[in-house]
Amino acid sequence: MAASEQQHEQALNRFLDERPQLRHELDNLNPLLAQAKGETAAQFRDERLHEAFEAEAERLGLFAWELTLQLTAATPEDYETQRLEVHREVAEMAGMDWLEYCELYGLTP
Repeated sequence: MAASEQQHEQALNRFLDERPQLRHELDNLNPLLAQAKGETAAQFRDERLHEAFEAEAERLGLFAWELTLQLTAATPEDYETQRLEVHREVAEMAGMDWLEYCELYGLTP
């Protein structure tokens, strides 16, 4: 069960709520930069937000979807349950043995 679009939006909102400086920067981007890229100001802002989110996930050693789950899970236990469920789905899609996958990604099955 990968994170839903709604979960991701909630995670982005929480991410911004916890980073007022980033929100300020995003709210004050130069509109000419968006225009130069052929994007609307909203599209340009959204791209910068996603870049910051992905950079934070990388800094924490997580995939972006893991950070989404972490920011939206009700409890740490719920996060771990959801996280392992998604990893299991990925392993199945990749046709990998679960234990081999866990070893590769440092997971405790």
